[in-house]
Amino acid sequence: MDILLIFLLQLIYVPIYTLRIIFLVKEKKFLASILGFIEALIYVFGLAIIFTGEQSIWAMLVYAIGFALGIAIGGYVEGKLAIGYTTIVANITNRNDDFISTLRQEGFGVTLFVGEGKDSQRFQLEILTLRSREKEVFSIIQEYEPSAFLISYEARKFRGGYLAKSVKKHSI
Repeated sequence: MDILLIFLLQLIYVPIYTLRIIFLVKEKKFLASILGFIEALIYVFGLAIIFTGEQSIWAMLVYAIGFALGIAIGGYVEGKLAIGYTTIVANITNRNDDFISTLRQEGFGVTLFVGEGKDSQRFQLEILTLRSREKEVFSIIQEYEPSAFLISYEARKFRGGYLAKSVKKHSI
């Protein structure tokens, strides 16, 4: 019975730990604090079970398996929450006004830069989006510019401009 309880505690503890770290990195300190409190309670309760029970190889294996599955669950939950913003940089070979227009009609802020590639002129689009809409942007890019060179990175802070208004409007 203790082994099953240890396993279940790990399935709860590790995702909470994962989310706490992510909330802290995303500067959501209040949520991180609440999760930290819950995490500490589960941790102490789990330790009490482990240290008062028999330390068998099976208990250790179950602990490790629960930990590994907890990481997978935490990652899955974080992916579904999709907290924060993403900046996607799309490099394309030709100016594609239909593509740019579609992105803007869908509520994405797009800034177009003209640059010099190795052999020709290139066009770079900078697109800011909620992480929850990142797949949508990639889908539009795939439809209009399947050979685009893409870079995606987390946008931690931004202020002002059309991008901020557009993204915040779609986050409601």
